[in-house]
Amino acid sequence: MTPAHPEDRTGVVIVGSVTADVTTFSGRLPARGETILGDEFTLMLGGKGANQAVAAGRSGARTSFVGCVGDDLFHDLVVDGLTAAGVDLTHLRTVPGPTGIAHIRVDSSAQNDIVMVPLANAALSAGQIDEALAALAPTTSVLLTQLETPSALTAHITARGREHGMMVILDPAPAAELDAEIWRSIDIVTPNETEATLISGIEVTDAASAERAGRWFLAQGVGAAVITLAGQGSCVVTAEGASVIPPFPVEAVDTTAAGDAYAGYLGAALANGSNLADAVRLATAAGALTVTKQGASPSLPHRAEVDAFLTERSAVPVAD
Repeated sequence: MTPAHPEDRTGVVIVGSVTADVTTFSGRLPARGETILGDEFTLMLGGKGANQAVAAGRSGARTSFVGCVGDDLFHDLVVDGLTAAGVDLTHLRTVPGPTGIAHIRVDSSAQNDIVMVPLANAALSAGQIDEALAALAPTTSVLLTQLETPSALTAHITARGREHGMMVILDPAPAAELDAEIWRSIDIVTPNETEATLISGIEVTDAASAERAGRWFLAQGVGAAVITLAGQGSCVVTAEGASVIPPFPVEAVDTTAAGDAYAGYLGAALANGSNLADAVRLATAAGALTVTKQGASPSLPHRAEVDAFLTERSAVPVAD
């Protein structure tokens, strides 16, 4: 990895979860109490935090990850997967016991359901976060976090990021009610329509309702809301107004990690100096490419693929 110049703050830090993803693929999901035969099984690196770190790393950004992994048989799967994406693991801590696990079921229409068991992720501590962010602050301008880490730490993560002058981006997944103080330390929130509905209480079904939900987030103190609307694109709401960044239609195979690709690329583009609209466009392309492949981390695209995809869609690649 190229060492940063003292004035270079183009780095991204992800504070979050890491799991071993156990995924089954079947024509349909079983009914309660039913056993069915599946078509395929995979075991790979996952977790919202790790997926976003892999996405940011593959985008070409200097990326660091803060989290906890177990000392079990899944330890090397995690370390090798993150390292291969170019992610700095100085602040990944190995703790006694099992690594976090996600059990994912995917049906033939590419829809999925997930049970995530935190395990080692629960060992993330305020001290570990403080040490990592203080060390990374001189070279890092964007902090990405999610809600798979212990809820008591979310306020600590976002406040510390803000104190170090970082742009704080929250992917509020899985959706949860947050203390009022947390919203005030978030620069950009990136919910999908379901998460925006659950958190704001405003049912989000289209751009107009997404804009209303976005205004709710701004009223809580958030700087900007980027609400993803699946096939309808993204609604970007700031104090200046609202706009819709159109989607890139693709043939979906597996929607797992599409939101993580989106978040990782968004953070990386903003750290590299892109404006919010251009960063959202790049993130939209990354998310679209992700759903065309199976699995979580293996489906996260490299920057060359995203640029080629944008060129193919008669668009000019987003400049850094």
